[in-house]
Amino acid sequence: MNTSFPRDQALFASRILLASLFVLMGWSKLTGFEGTVGYMASTGAPVPTISAVIAIVTELGIGLALVAGFLTTPLSILLAVYTIVTAFIGHHYWTFTGMVRYDMWIHFYKNFSIAGGLLALASAGAGRFSLDARRK
Repeated sequence: MNTSFPRDQALFASRILLASLFVLMGWSKLTGFEGTVGYMASTGAPVPTISAVIAIVTELGIGLALVAGFLTTPLSILLAVYTIVTAFIGHHYWTFTGMVRYDMWIHFYKNFSIAGGLLALASAGAGRFSLDARRK
């Protein structure tokens, strides 16, 4: 184990970096709600209005909780599962051709990579600079 590596600072940075995508996307979905519902419908998401609300609550709510380091392990696992599910709903590259297929392919596997980071965060915990640490 490398004891000179700043573990708590890295976990804090990890939480912010992983959560930033979700917070930004959740906020844009909230502020452009009608467009979000339209996008959900175009991807074939079930019940587009409810899907949009679920996406906003999940991305914005869990994203902000991760920044704060609140319930980091269970919420990271939940967000990892959500991220994999949304890869199949929103980035079904196998239905496209050409450059659109390639773009969707990148986004599909980007979701899997993000899920991997979230699972690593779930395993490592929030670190010292978190609400989880303050609760203990």
